[in-house]
Amino acid sequence: MPLVRIDLPAGKPDQYRRTAADVVYEAMLTTLKAPKDDRFQVITEHAPATLIIDPTYLGIERGADALVIQITLNEGRTVEAKQAFYRAVADGLHARLGLRREDVVINLVEVKKENWSFGNGIAQYA
Repeated sequence: MPLVRIDLPAGKPDQYRRTAADVVYEAMLTTLKAPKDDRFQVITEHAPATLIIDPTYLGIERGADALVIQITLNEGRTVEAKQAFYRAVADGLHARLGLRREDVVINLVEVKKENWSFGNGIAQYA
């Protein structure tokens, strides 16, 4: 169960947010082999004072539209799968929203399967 959090600058239209979520979900299915319908996403908009993204860290020039995608997921994907995911998301956001690839920050947080409960107070994967 990947849990996706997308933090982006305030003021984007509903369709922009939905498209960003769709791009991430589709990339998870194709590159990380997430199960179909395993879609849990939280999208949060932020005023400039509450979304602080360094504009030049590691020599990458980021703009005012930069966003952060953080995904908590089960451990075990290869480095190659993760790299393919990063590319798919950056390319997808660029193609479908016109977002610059430089403005896409992604963080994966890997956990053991027993750290999830999908409801009913049960650890379904334990």
